Amino acid sequence: MASMASNTCWQCLSRLRLSPLPGPSTRPGISHAATFSTSASLQATNPPKKGAQMAQKGKKTLNIKGKKKTVGKTYKKPAPGERKAMRKRVVLSNTNAFEVDGLVDLNGDIIADASLQGQMVGFPGELVDNLRAVEAFKPSQGWGFFRRPAALMRKETLEFGNFISSNPKQTKRKLLVGDRGSGKSVLMLQAQAMAFLKGWVVINIPECQELTSATTAYAPIPSTNPTQYSQREYCATLLASIAKANASVLTNLILTLEHKLSQPLQPNMSLLRLAETGANDTEVSWEIFKALWAELTAPGRPQLLLSMDGLSHICRFSEYLAPSMHYIHAHDLALVAHFVDCLAGTKPLPNGGIVLAADSQSNRPANPSLDLVVNAAAKKAQCLPVAGTGEKGKEVLHDPANPWQALDQRSLRALQDVEITALQGLSREEARTVLEYYAKSGMLRATVTEALVAEKWTVSGGGNVGELERGTVRSVDFSTVSPIKPASKLAMQATSATAVGSFETLLTSTPVTPGNVKSHVKLQVRSRWSFPEVAIFTHSLPSDRRVLERIVSAVAAAA
Repeated sequence: MASMASNTCWQCLSRLRLSPLPGPSTRPGISHAATFSTSASLQATNPPKKGAQMAQKGKKTLNIKGKKKTVGKTYKKPAPGERKAMRKRVVLSNTNAFEVDGLVDLNGDIIADASLQGQMVGFPGELVDNLRAVEAFKPSQGWGFFRRPAALMRKETLEFGNFISSNPKQTKRKLLVGDRGSGKSVLMLQAQAMAFLKGWVVINIPECQELTSATTAYAPIPSTNPTQYSQREYCATLLASIAKANASVLTNLILTLEHKLSQPLQPNMSLLRLAETGANDTEVSWEIFKALWAELTAPGRPQLLLSMDGLSHICRFSEYLAPSMHYIHAHDLALVAHFVDCLAGTKPLPNGGIVLAADSQSNRPANPSLDLVVNAAAKKAQCLPVAGTGEKGKEVLHDPANPWQALDQRSLRALQDVEITALQGLSREEARTVLEYYAKSGMLRATVTEALVAEKWTVSGGGNVGELERGTVRSVDFSTVSPIKPASKLAMQATSATAVGSFETLLTSTPVTPGNVKSHVKLQVRSRWSFPEVAIFTHSLPSDRRVLERIVSAVAAAA
């Protein structure tokens, strides 16, 4: 059998020279370690990190990955409460606006005058101070566009005037609803102004959200079942506003009842001093508020007006947590429960008065219970009770159109018998009065004609006051802006006799782009308006799109 030829040449193998294995060294002083060691790994030195540079003695090395020097803060941190104060800042006068001749001031003798319906009425200075003390003015309202505050006397305003001027002994409980910008807060302000003029005591909660958003301290009230919680800091702030706004009335009222408080009260103390005591000491603010309420509801006291804005925030669970880590219902907050009981009629006003609430549409949370009550009042839905289906056999209110919708039963029962007033838009005659007031103040450059009234009334959604103001006062008439010309420098002026003042936009011959707009555009606004407010003056778009783009870019860069 023939043997297979090997792939490897035998001659090549014979030429290999194998070197002998290294033997043990014979050099003295050198120890031989075993090739395998079982010593602990902790005794071995850590290998150098990858990429690390070993510093040599006597040489300086550059530390690239060292800590950089931190530059100190060059800005001043806002003080506690400074941001909130700026957010709630209200401007009530514009020195650039014209004084309207023939404007009637509101006083106690004309609050029920039917001849004033559809006319603008101003607020005197002392009354403005009282309204500011109870935070009746809202930052979103356009008070700062005019020389001084004024409002339109609507039909609903005269209804409040007739009730207040009649020196009533009964209580009116009313809820104001309507679209955003329909004038609910302004109508509430007018009712407060009339109450001040007639010597009533006005207590106002400007924003119910502050009571339920878990931003104020709270504590359980002992011996209450179910447990109620007091908000002492907010209560102290409320007492301070009551004392400041109603000082002329509370000064003449003396304590007549005995109150068991943790802090003894001086005899013959005025109610003004009582309110100031609670405002200065948060530990007893809730006790002082209850004592003040007992004094104000005693026989022979003046009428009361209780008002609150943003009712939807207190018709639901709040953001506060109970010790059981469950959310606390807003009606379990003592101050909220007090106002809700007055609105529901559980706590009457023996001397008469008004309990007024408004459902603000700005930042309004979803509230099916309040929506059902409003729709039921407008006869758009029904709210039917079902007996024996609730806890302990109580009746449960539900929506027949959606029986499975979870509703807040406590809110439904509180608002079941409250009178609801839905504010609609202005009529064309009232819209013309408002536009003429804008023109007399210098805020509207155009001539008030029937065509202009019809246009603004239609664009504002049928006379919505907020939209009417937005389409006239808060917008720039771009028809007066000169077109773009290819010149070295262009002065583009859009002067308005009052509101905008005048601003100049200087453009260089280089085309303006978002990248170089800051270096080529200089915006100067010679009025009291700030740059963010100028940025919203694009309601009326110019015909030339390039003009709009350059103006918006300039305003954005300057802001």
